[in-house]
Amino acid sequence: MNSSEVLRTATDLPDHEVRRLLVAATGRHWTELILGVDLESAEVERFNALVERRRSDEPLQYIEGVAAFGPIEVSVDPRVLIPRPETEQLFEIACALVGNPRVIVDLCTGSGNLALALKATFPTATVYGVDLSKDAVDVARANARAAGLDVTVFQGDLFEPLPTNLAGKVDLVVSNPPYVAEHERDDLPADVREHEPIRALVAGPVGDEVLARIAAEAPQWLAPGGIIACEISEFLGPTVAEHFSALSGEIRIDLSGKERFVIGVAAQ
Repeated sequence: MNSSEVLRTATDLPDHEVRRLLVAATGRHWTELILGVDLESAEVERFNALVERRRSDEPLQYIEGVAAFGPIEVSVDPRVLIPRPETEQLFEIACALVGNPRVIVDLCTGSGNLALALKATFPTATVYGVDLSKDAVDVARANARAAGLDVTVFQGDLFEPLPTNLAGKVDLVVSNPPYVAEHERDDLPADVREHEPIRALVAGPVGDEVLARIAAEAPQWLAPGGIIACEISEFLGPTVAEHFSALSGEIRIDLSGKERFVIGVAAQ
């Protein structure tokens, strides 16, 4: 069957998704497929299977198994959240705020995307990732090995598993923590609600529970003048700013004008 004909069998899906599914199914470059090459029956079968998975709302990145993030690419599966544009903007904000950080900590690291992108950007920094989920820790460690980046990933609750000698020495803390309120869970898109790890999304009844703990614990870990940058819910800006008041918390907007980040600075 010709690749051009195969592409026309999934017109119910967006064109860009169909193209990516065909690339994933065949392992061929898109420039070859667009010319209308003949496909083997096994390739067509794999493509049809991937299309059915997408039709069932499985996220495209889980089907492909990878997600691009800043200067790196990470493997993703249902054990971890899929990196999103907002988190990539958080990465860019953090990079712009720090000069030459010596120690970086990524809380709720998930796939390790933030920690690994920061290590790639600041190769001389010592970078740590932390996640409560053993599954996420396994994914992040595998991604670090695959990328050849020296990032230490701990399993534990926020700052708890970090070496105690890091207290007062961390130049940058970043986090994309759970920040969805329990009552908002049913309003999440189906592909998120049904496939991504809810524990990494829902924080509690209000949504600010994990952020409040990060704000309370960060001052003892940050170096003088150290920076903390976190992704937040667009509905929690004023509340989160109050949590981070001891760090002169400042709310920043994302590219769509929503309040999605909090930035704090430790006293000099």
